[in-house]
Amino acid sequence: MTAGTPRGSNRGGGPRSGGDRGGERNAERGERGQRRDRREREREREEEREELDERVIDITRVAKVVKGGRHFAFRTVVVVGDNHGHVGIGIGKSRGVPDSIRKGSDRARRTMLPIALSGTTIPHEVIGKHGGAIVLLKPASPGTGVIAGGGVRAVLEAVGIRDILSKSKGSANILNVAHATLDALMQLKSAEELAAIRGKQPRSVLPFWRRKKDEAK
Repeated sequence: MTAGTPRGSNRGGGPRSGGDRGGERNAERGERGQRRDRREREREREEEREELDERVIDITRVAKVVKGGRHFAFRTVVVVGDNHGHVGIGIGKSRGVPDSIRKGSDRARRTMLPIALSGTTIPHEVIGKHGGAIVLLKPASPGTGVIAGGGVRAVLEAVGIRDILSKSKGSANILNVAHATLDALMQLKSAEELAAIRGKQPRSVLPFWRRKKDEAK
């Protein structure tokens, strides 16, 4: 042993101490745990995506003007619903279309809102506005179908509505129309809430076909 060299030192590339090997093993275990957690989160996200009704209604190429020129990207509008009274709209921007769709889908799922429905239609007539778009929604009897197009149809079907009449007025911009439809849906009130506001019985504010059905019983 060279004079002045402490006993147990690792000078000269000798084998590492047990403490170093234990630290490496702990780090490896931590990395494996993180990878496992990441895989589980991705699996849960995929399962949620399969359960929800996800619709891409618009893909637009946009440009951002900067000092060095223009940076081009894609803006994607995504509608996500569970077909049982919950719906959300998300906007994603990225250099690639798949990334912009993923971002829009994630934001739409985070902003899903509950909507008051009456069976397969809506409880009452309502008008929604956003920007220059105006959307009129009217309840319809069973078997009518979704009388709507474009962004309005996507939002209505994602929330779970199967019978409805609609009319889009003003701007035809898909993003504004979709937000106007969501604004109209958020104004809906259940029959009980509507009856309490008007001071009537809940049965009196139901659509006429629902009243006839109840009378037949």
